[in-house]
Amino acid sequence: MNEVFCKQEIKKITIPTPFAVGDVHTYVIISEKVTLVDAGVKTHQAWGIFQDELLKHGLKVMDIDQVIVTHHHPDHVGLLDYLPSNIPVFGHKRAHPWMTQDLRYFSSHEQYYKKLFKEMGVEERFYPVLATVDKPLRFSCRRGLTSFVSDGDKLDGLPGWRIIETPGHASSHIVLFDEKSGTLIGGDLILADISPNPLVEPPYLGEVDRKKAMLDYVQSIEKMNLLAIKRVLPGHGKVVEDVSALLATRLKQQEKRAKKVVDFVTKQPSSAYEICQYLFSSVYEKQLLLTLSETLGQIDYLLDKDLIIENNDTTPFTYQVGVIKE
Repeated sequence: MNEVFCKQEIKKITIPTPFAVGDVHTYVIISEKVTLVDAGVKTHQAWGIFQDELLKHGLKVMDIDQVIVTHHHPDHVGLLDYLPSNIPVFGHKRAHPWMTQDLRYFSSHEQYYKKLFKEMGVEERFYPVLATVDKPLRFSCRRGLTSFVSDGDKLDGLPGWRIIETPGHASSHIVLFDEKSGTLIGGDLILADISPNPLVEPPYLGEVDRKKAMLDYVQSIEKMNLLAIKRVLPGHGKVVEDVSALLATRLKQQEKRAKKVVDFVTKQPSSAYEICQYLFSSVYEKQLLLTLSETLGQIDYLLDKDLIIENNDTTPFTYQVGVIKE
């Protein structure tokens, strides 16, 4: 891939990952500076392929002037540990404790998820999975951000591009948009073949409440609808060109699944785990954390719209349509 817009070149480098999502794409923007967008997963195989692909484009690792990460997930930041330590790394501040694997943050994770499991009514036979919740981080980096970016920011050496905050799939998620060409480098926000899973995260350092990932995701998609996007260069899969149609499809899919939850809890008050079993009957045991995240996202979405109510007087919490009697 070699696209030229306003004397800029965008080169795609595809790197294998050990995850079910498959290969991940990173992008090199050659302009006033050489900017790497996302850094792949931390494996020796990925590092070798990354260097080989750079050479095919006439580049070396030492040519990279700066890196910006779309979000903190391991398949997007892992190879930072292999890059020279003097290369500046930009991203949202919420990515930083994940990337550095800050013990102040991670020490509370298992206990937080255990409390969440109880509130959701998850069977205790699944509790051992909590010990592995951060296991994918072995493919991540231990190198943090040198500078934080936020909505509307621009990077030196990258004219025409601006940062847009798009939380949902991750609380740290950002995208890069070049308004003149209509090109969006979208991380995992907009993918052609799959709908990104809004993942539950423990509260950020210094905060009490977790982010409502599904609400953030829907708002981010709606924000993208306001932009004149001609194509999306995604973190996974093929380039998206009919962007408005795909965004409409994603919002319809969300409404459809939310309606399924309403229909289910109309029949009887149900715990989040029971809702999860209903929505994902064939896969919830093998993909428990992902399906619970999706379920909790739907519950957050419906509570926000006042379409269901929560009874948290007892554990597990239950959800229903109507008014809880005193």
